[in-house]
Amino acid sequence: MGDLYALDFDGVLCDSCGESSVSAVKAAKVRWPELFATVDSSLEDWIVDQMHIVRPVVETGYENLLLVRLLLEMRIPSIRKSSVAEGLTIEGILDNWFNIKPVIMEAWSENRDELVDLFGKVRDEWMEKDLATWVGANRFYPGVPDALKFASSQLYIVTTKQGRFADALLRELAGITIPPERIYGLGTGPKVEVLKKLQKQPEHQGLTLHFVEDRLATLKNVIKEPELDGWNLYLGDWGYNTQKERDEAATYSRIHLLQLSDFSKKLK
Repeated sequence: MGDLYALDFDGVLCDSCGESSVSAVKAAKVRWPELFATVDSSLEDWIVDQMHIVRPVVETGYENLLLVRLLLEMRIPSIRKSSVAEGLTIEGILDNWFNIKPVIMEAWSENRDELVDLFGKVRDEWMEKDLATWVGANRFYPGVPDALKFASSQLYIVTTKQGRFADALLRELAGITIPPERIYGLGTGPKVEVLKKLQKQPEHQGLTLHFVEDRLATLKNVIKEPELDGWNLYLGDWGYNTQKERDEAATYSRIHLLQLSDFSKKLK
């Protein structure tokens, strides 16, 4: 009958960490001008470098802003507005972000929706002013554009990225157009709900269902839903995850650890 692949975007198709980190620094300067007033280019470069290490903890884009500020507070104690960054390490962020995030949101009196809007606005402005540089700060993983172009399976994008950015990158960077109704971006509901929706569609009956993701936490959420037992689950080992998470994934019989070369073959 054929196959349906639901694909995460960041960390599965596209390495967007360079762009999201720079966008987060730009947005942080708007959000907290007094804190970032003294940040010079070398400190900015340091923050962006560290962002590549902590990127596995990010579920939704706005969290990049929180991480940028947290890294700054870790580096320059004198600007701290709370004690959260005190004694915190990069490993501490990787191990405990789930608990750290609500604490800093409260300590800094931040609002999720406002951060989401700001992050999107900063990206929109960058794209408007200089699309080539924005696109160039992203890269598709090797072999992925061809795998998408020549896929014989039905493809859907299921991402926490705002859909317009995923669409722009597919078109501008990979030369691929995926119909908008096949891109489920931020605001279309949790990924488990999107998967339920996809499997119920009459035209998908009889298809073998596959979900490729780079976040172990997301796959564990799928496993918790008996209704989604029909999905084959894959953790992309090239994406934003840690060795510790890959080792844990191996303990779940439902999760297949996938390599990039195998992923491209599967789509074809």
